[in-house]
Amino acid sequence: MLGFLGACAPLAVAAALTAAIGCSGPRAVAVTASTLAGADTLTGVDWLRVPAPADRALFAAVARPAGQGPFPVLVILHGTHGFAREYVRLARDLAREAGLVTVAGCWFAAGQGAGTRFVTSLDCPDAPAMPAAATAEALGSVGALVAAARALPGVRPDRVAILGQSRGGGAALHYVLERGGVRAAVLNSTGYPPEVVDRAGEVSAPLLIVHGTADNPADGGSARTAIERARAFEAALRAAGRPVEVLYFEGGRHNGLFADSAQYDATLRRIATFLRSRLFN
Repeated sequence: MLGFLGACAPLAVAAALTAAIGCSGPRAVAVTASTLAGADTLTGVDWLRVPAPADRALFAAVARPAGQGPFPVLVILHGTHGFAREYVRLARDLAREAGLVTVAGCWFAAGQGAGTRFVTSLDCPDAPAMPAAATAEALGSVGALVAAARALPGVRPDRVAILGQSRGGGAALHYVLERGGVRAAVLNSTGYPPEVVDRAGEVSAPLLIVHGTADNPADGGSARTAIERARAFEAALRAAGRPVEVLYFEGGRHNGLFADSAQYDATLRRIATFLRSRLFN
């Protein structure tokens, strides 16, 4: 793991990071896994501390593929249940399968809800409180992670994608709508209220929608994540001529990505194929 980097530390890795991110103003710095409670036994990733609005701090696990870069980069946003070891696993697996640098970020503290039983939490006490997905607070945190990902050494800043689970998918979609500048987005078990469906024509990036047909509140979903809402958003995208792909799991539930190993494997393969097609062409 990378050690803590002071201002423009002279170590080789530190020099690469600080040269890419800059030495003036708030910047992401590399930290050890022990900085994040519960992360010290996780391997195959480096860790970043990313300054966030209102003097808060985000943490992110960075996984890299084999080979020589530069590589496209993917930012992964967790759901209401909070940041967890499962997102670090997803980052490692997608780095390997899609050939991307992946950045799994803790974008708010203190996960909650019925979905917490499906993940093994990693606490991020310095992160902001949980915001609603379509807010300025969420946009600020997601923007900070995207900026840090773009500035990493060995990545292509013009080839950025974003992936979100549930509330994280809502924040990812909000970022696409409000800021754009990403080449693709993956929305897993995301909510699509009418006001989002109405903005389908404004979506600026190709989307992959992943959803279970049995999504419901019992394991973390809500009325806005019901399968009918996902199909309505898909239909609105197609009617507006926006590029969209879908992967619907018959009987799949809101946290099926973490609760069902077969669904995880199928989702991983489809996401990797989608991202390769959008980021390497």
